[in-house]
Amino acid sequence: MTRIRAILLRDTGATLAPVHAFIFLQGLETLSLRVERHVENTIKVVEYLSKHPNVEKVNHPSLPDHPHQELYKKYFPNGGASIFTFTIKGGAAEAQEFIDRLKIFSLLANVADVKSLVIHPASTTHSQLSEEELLDQGIYPNTVRFSIGTENIDDILWDIEQAFKG
Repeated sequence: MTRIRAILLRDTGATLAPVHAFIFLQGLETLSLRVERHVENTIKVVEYLSKHPNVEKVNHPSLPDHPHQELYKKYFPNGGASIFTFTIKGGAAEAQEFIDRLKIFSLLANVADVKSLVIHPASTTHSQLSEEELLDQGIYPNTVRFSIGTENIDDILWDIEQAFKG
């Protein structure tokens, strides 16, 4: 019996502890509300960035010029994709400075967190790629990746704007 418990419970996680089951259910019960907030915030941030003078391009499927917009509308009729990239005017230094000035966003490679996240893909998650491979993947020195969270949208937009102003 000890061997079965040790192997199944410790090594494979066959059962949840009661407190973990409770936490999991709490998160599952509020998932739809959190996803709605992610989508709502993301659409507003995408609209904001697509009109911002310091942004060259926003890569989000909700935008009319995105090559996959029809698929986005078909498969996500209520919106989706809280993770997206954009390129700011300038190069890697400007992207890094922008990221460093953000106050609400956390500098993490995670995605779809409750909190808003930011990363510079060229120097972190994709740093093992060559310059040619980065460009092939659409990752430029001035590319920034956002994962928009559930914070108040006014706070998110304020943070982005103050980071652009320097």
